[in-house]
Amino acid sequence: MRHPSVALRMSVLLAGLGALVASCQSHAPVVTTDKDALSTMERIMLSANACWFKSANPTFAKYQLAPELNSYTGRPRILIVDRGHPTGRPSLVVQAEGNPAKLEAFGPMMSGASAAQITGDVNRWANGNKGC
Repeated sequence: MRHPSVALRMSVLLAGLGALVASCQSHAPVVTTDKDALSTMERIMLSANACWFKSANPTFAKYQLAPELNSYTGRPRILIVDRGHPTGRPSLVVQAEGNPAKLEAFGPMMSGASAAQITGDVNRWANGNKGC
């Protein structure tokens, strides 16, 4: 039989690990649009490319856009990846699913200072606004 203090320490450790994992999985609120997933993600990709990358936005200077719109899973998405390691883990994933599209954004960038900007931009573009 385990000593009660060992069981207590284990439960505290597991709770702490659960909180740590949850904090790394930061998501933006799910947005639903009036369009299908593919057309929504095409619109978001074009605006992200123009507003985040071609405009030399400093938040995205060390990243590049990697669109994955041809999805066999029914979830077209765009990835924001490190310019120096484009095949590494994405820093941001924006994906949509269904008709009408349900949109979500997640990844390490959604835990940082740029999360509010990303959420605002993606929500605006998903609803048809093309402006930066």
